[in-house]
Amino acid sequence: MADHKPTVPTGHSDGLVTEQLPPTKSGFVGYKTTYSEKQKEAKYETPKAP
Repeated sequence: MADHKPTVPTGHSDGLVTEQLPPTKSGFVGYKTTYSEKQKEAKYETPKAP
């Protein structure tokens, strides 16, 4: 079995980015997923009195 696992390029998709984390002592390779906001929250303004 190989000691070195190949690195995976950073994945870009609509609204998220997936990055490979460094291997742990046991050899487990994890991934980190970062989500970008699809919507922006608008500041609430109280309506004017009639």
